[in-house]
Amino acid sequence: MAEAERTIDTPDSPEPTGATPAPDGPVGQPPAASGTAADGAEGASRGKRRIAVLFAVAVFAYALDLGSKLLVVAELEHHPPIEVIGEWLRFEALRNPGAAFGFGEAFTVIFTVIAAAVIVVIVRLARKLYSVPWAIALGLLLGGALGNLTDRIFRSPGVFKGAVVDFIAPKGFAVFNLADSAIVCGGILIVLLSFRGLDPDGTVHKD
Repeated sequence: MAEAERTIDTPDSPEPTGATPAPDGPVGQPPAASGTAADGAEGASRGKRRIAVLFAVAVFAYALDLGSKLLVVAELEHHPPIEVIGEWLRFEALRNPGAAFGFGEAFTVIFTVIAAAVIVVIVRLARKLYSVPWAIALGLLLGGALGNLTDRIFRSPGVFKGAVVDFIAPKGFAVFNLADSAIVCGGILIVLLSFRGLDPDGTVHKD
């Protein structure tokens, strides 16, 4: 009888103390999806930082242009030019109904539409932006386009026909403003990046 009780109390398949179930996959191997998810999250974070750079540069360029124009209109318009470097560089307030550097005065509305289209294209392109140099270049373009577009909309003689305030007058060259400078610098940087084979998404093409 005692032997029968010992037989009943003995487990059929004993487990060693502290044993853990075997993992479904190889030991120490994380699920395949984990690496992909981490890479995607890191890429999204980098993209957001580049977009932040773009808009920070755009806001800076726009604020600088807008502030300079307000100052020029208040202090320099209807006054004699200010000589900065003798006759080589002057500040002279002018109203320009045309494009940058005074070109195309008969196409004010067309230039306004083009500026608005450029802004839309840059904002859409920002979603695929993973390059800091491209973010700076597009930020300069965006800030400059917004600066001149603000003049087109809010200054006389009317909406979409407003004349842009220009005031930087080098000797022997057209009068321009800081928005024009930002647009030109952004365009030059884009050309240089294209020659180097760097795309907005961060990929590099080598010939």
